[in-house]
Amino acid sequence: MEIYQLRYFLAVAETGNFTKAAQRSFISQPSLSQQILNLEEEFGQKLFNRLGRKVVLTEAGRTLREGARRIISEADLTLQELKENATDGPRVNVGAIPTVAPFFFPAVLAHCRASDIKLNIHTQEDFRRPLAEAVLEGQLDCALISLPFNEPRLLIEKLYGEPLWLAVGAQHPLAHAEHVTFDALREEHFILLGEASSLTLQIQHFCGSHDFEPRISHRCSQLATAKSLTAMGLGITVLPKSARSATDPAGLVFRKFTGPVQPSRDIALVRHRRRQPGKGAALFAELARKVVGPVRVSDSAPPFRPPAPPAASRVAPEMIP
Repeated sequence: MEIYQLRYFLAVAETGNFTKAAQRSFISQPSLSQQILNLEEEFGQKLFNRLGRKVVLTEAGRTLREGARRIISEADLTLQELKENATDGPRVNVGAIPTVAPFFFPAVLAHCRASDIKLNIHTQEDFRRPLAEAVLEGQLDCALISLPFNEPRLLIEKLYGEPLWLAVGAQHPLAHAEHVTFDALREEHFILLGEASSLTLQIQHFCGSHDFEPRISHRCSQLATAKSLTAMGLGITVLPKSARSATDPAGLVFRKFTGPVQPSRDIALVRHRRRQPGKGAALFAELARKVVGPVRVSDSAPPFRPPAPPAASRVAPEMIP
């Protein structure tokens, strides 16, 4: 069994087609088919059921797929570390959900720059499920996602907790209300991220716990869009405290919720349970813990502080306690 044979096998398993797998592997189809036959002969078992133009993994094939992914991942990781440029430092591929990436990545990069830490960070922003799949597939070394999340193949380390705040336009009645509760949002029009957003799912859960469905007037793919529409008075939204920025649009007001139960969220760093982290991934995890500080849920201080913009462009957002 050779590494290249396992790569061909995974290409067929992932495409479900010998022709597509051959194109993806840049070899002829007969050559790829022969290598799969060689594997089946070596193992003494069929790896695929041939169903016309489509192929489906057998039970033996599914077992090999998991092992092949681990072997290929470890081989690629070793090769990557051997090729790393000493001036750039070890490499890490890390993902984060859209409500974390714009604040967390700049904070880590700024910490590396200020401390002269050599770490070659490659980032990816996506929703929680695609990020988890990318970690499981070996495309990402680790990812920052929101909890709760159930996936036994992942190691999940809670990094920090933070409160969720209401965001409204400056002319909205709730901008000056004495008390702000989730019940007060019952008749409001919400501006939310997409349906796959973990923050959106959490907001819908909070609304459901108060016996109402949020009336969604706008769906956005970017936090900046949601903030702009909210500042214009086109609806209200709920954002994590770390989303508050000195560059927020004028007229955007953040309010803390009142009441015995404060809505909050937990953010975790996840990686594959069976994959040994490389130097880059281990260093990133260490830096992530330093940047966020002790694990906590607090509304008195942000869990981390992204670098501030230049003084000339700094415009403090309005904040009403």
